[in-house]
Amino acid sequence: MAEPLIEYRDEIAGHATRVLEIEGDGPPILLLHGFADSADTWRMVLDRLSRTGRRAMAIDLPGFGTCTTIRPDQEVLPQLDEMVAAAVRRLAEETGEQVVVAGNSLGGCASLRAAQDRELPIVGAAPIAPAGFGFQPWFPLIERDPILRSLLATGLPIPHPITKAAIGQIYRTMAFADMTDVPPQVVSTFAEHIRDRRSIARIMGIGRRLVSELREPFALEHVTVPVLLVWGDRDRMVPHKGSRLLLEALPHARYELIEGCGHCPQLETPDRVTETLLEFAAVPA
Repeated sequence: MAEPLIEYRDEIAGHATRVLEIEGDGPPILLLHGFADSADTWRMVLDRLSRTGRRAMAIDLPGFGTCTTIRPDQEVLPQLDEMVAAAVRRLAEETGEQVVVAGNSLGGCASLRAAQDRELPIVGAAPIAPAGFGFQPWFPLIERDPILRSLLATGLPIPHPITKAAIGQIYRTMAFADMTDVPPQVVSTFAEHIRDRRSIARIMGIGRRLVSELREPFALEHVTVPVLLVWGDRDRMVPHKGSRLLLEALPHARYELIEGCGHCPQLETPDRVTETLLEFAAVPA
């Protein structure tokens, strides 16, 4: 019997945020979304995990989804680190188990950074197409998009349906291997949290700050827990050639390259991602 998905508001590390959670047993899985995304990106994986009896939780990260914004006087990544660490500790305290931290794109970067902290109760990290390995055309691709440039340039108010349709088209084009094979609800859910020109400008401002922070975001020599690296071989935003840098630093990491998949394997191949995460989480540290 599948466990129900619980959605609620909470405060984590001083941020008012939204949590998607399922009850269950075994090492809990914390799921982290990517740049401009939200916890909703994990709904299909959460649905599949709910049928297996595995505890899992996805959260909106600072500055994205419905979470409170990034503080302007501090770097972005440390603020994400703070929230992820608090969520890890909470899950560990509630379950009595160490936590598997998985994340896509920016969330993948955050999952690896959490794994560097040996004081956190983490049993494994599963970065999925992680940002931060030097090969990252993602932000220039977004910033140069003509639809986005038009939205930011106009001085007129833009109705939410128009903004939503435009952002959805950008997302469909950039994030997926086959833009014609993306469920409309996936696109609609992503675009729902980017409602107007002001929110677009705020998110793009976070992106500009992240570009420099993501040049050398890791100290992988501090990672001692098992690592599962997942990537799509048709990822245009964060090409999978960045995998070699992680595998050189962590030669014992497990690597899953998914054929015909773009930047969001959790949406394009949710069955494969769920099965791989569960296999990884079942391996003793």
